[in-house]
Amino acid sequence: QVQLVQSGGGLVQAGDSLRLSCAASGRTFSSYAMGWFRRAPGKERELVAGISRSGDNAYYASSVQGRFTISRDNAKNTVYLQMNSLNPEDTAVYYCNIPVPPFRPWGQGTQVTVSS
Repeated sequence: QVQLVQSGGGLVQAGDSLRLSCAASGRTFSSYAMGWFRRAPGKERELVAGISRSGDNAYYASSVQGRFTISRDNAKNTVYLQMNSLNPEDTAVYYCNIPVPPFRPWGQGTQVTVSS
């Protein structure tokens, strides 16, 4: 099965941008639709973006639509999340995974902190 490692988080100011990366191991990466999730303190984990196997179709939560862009490079076994116009409400731990259950192990994710 695919193993996933997220990176690219950090501490930024409101209005800044970040690009998250999800590196996958395994020989069947292109067989999976992928998604980015986040979990803010005191809140449930939510799906913020998803992308089809080929990368031709994407979907977004209303809270990030117009600001975030999901993409993938199957040749590099990598999924990206470009985050623009960040605000403090985007502060969360971000994870990549398949967009529907059963999920793969979540791991530690990558922390995104946006200051006012």
